[in-house]
Amino acid sequence: MGIGTKCVQDGYRPGNGEPRQIPIIQSTTFKYDTSQDMGKLFDLEAEGYFYTRLQNPTNDYVAAKIASLEGGTAAMLTSSGQAANFYAVFNIASCGDHVVASSTIYGGTYNLFAVTMKKMGVEFTFVSPHATEEELDAAFQPNTKAVFGETIANPALSVLDIEKFADAAHRHGVPLIVDNTFATPVHCRPIEFGADIVTHSTTKYMDGHGAGVGGCIVDSGKFDWTKYPDKFPGLCEPDDSYHGITYAEKFGLAGAYITKATAQLMRDFGSIQSPQNAFLLNLGLESLHVRIKRHAENGLAVAKFLQGHDKVAWVKYCGLEGDDDYELAQKYLPDGSCGVVSFGVKGGRAAAEDFMQKLKVAAIETHVADARTCCLHPASATHRQMNDEELAAAGVSPDLVRYSCGLEDAEDLIADLKQALE
Repeated sequence: MGIGTKCVQDGYRPGNGEPRQIPIIQSTTFKYDTSQDMGKLFDLEAEGYFYTRLQNPTNDYVAAKIASLEGGTAAMLTSSGQAANFYAVFNIASCGDHVVASSTIYGGTYNLFAVTMKKMGVEFTFVSPHATEEELDAAFQPNTKAVFGETIANPALSVLDIEKFADAAHRHGVPLIVDNTFATPVHCRPIEFGADIVTHSTTKYMDGHGAGVGGCIVDSGKFDWTKYPDKFPGLCEPDDSYHGITYAEKFGLAGAYITKATAQLMRDFGSIQSPQNAFLLNLGLESLHVRIKRHAENGLAVAKFLQGHDKVAWVKYCGLEGDDDYELAQKYLPDGSCGVVSFGVKGGRAAAEDFMQKLKVAAIETHVADARTCCLHPASATHRQMNDEELAAAGVSPDLVRYSCGLEDAEDLIADLKQALE
């Protein structure tokens, strides 16, 4: 099936006389006839549901759709994109381990890695998304467990050379994790370029209407954990908390990673997406293939306008000819990128903030990738915990405005930008 048909049809197929729309199973618990029946679930010997903190049928229908869109074998919804990225890494890296990550990742993710997970004993080395093979190889350590990057970085909008990062990861026997939030599987499917695990903040384009916070992790089912049993004991050695089950043996490459993330991390941390939010997410997914194309069209139109304006210092949008990442975008994003444009207003931070206050269509929000156009000054908001050196490494300058084109008419967005700049 084509990507559009998958957006509409996959994940949930009703039987005869069953609801046409995904049912919202708004229940914390599930009833069983005997303790033995429930015990099989706790031992991972049977399929089913017993407590929504771990799994819920509504969530699993939607996760299955996202897995299909990305070309993965299994997926799990989380309460937010931040939770998805944390689980994706922590599922295979723990105290005493090391991870290589792109330096231009979203500020919240950077803080999660560089501050919070560092306190948990996981160290990170940050490298440029344009690092050479030699620079990438130099970042690895004997205890490295994964590589992490974003298809289109937020808000630097640099494009990750997925194949180069995947090759480096595989040379060192670890998986590549790619946050595909901005591109969505409609415009890029990282697994097809060698990525092993894909994450999303479903709050963004997938939901598309600012209605529900959520995240998702998709496993490609292609990384062979059993080749590196010493590196990934959590998947290749018995889990005492589940009566000695070895995930890689019992669930195979297609199911081991997500089963462990569900059975261990979701059990213990409980960052489940609510069934109501999963229902809203599915409504967004049904039109994702239509909406993302309009977002990208508006993004390109706005970028071209800004590029020619005398009060704009610079424009970053990978779909613009001459952009540093244009060639990479043609390889990984041939059908369009996203609706987010980053640019600098001449006059620096003060001018950028003054300009944003004069916009009438775009709202100042801590949000992005929505049906409604919004904007943000990252240095004052999402990245304000970074110092100047960290901001520079993340590709965030003091004058940077992150402008997220919604689904409005491009002519109206351009008119609004024009009057605010004037």
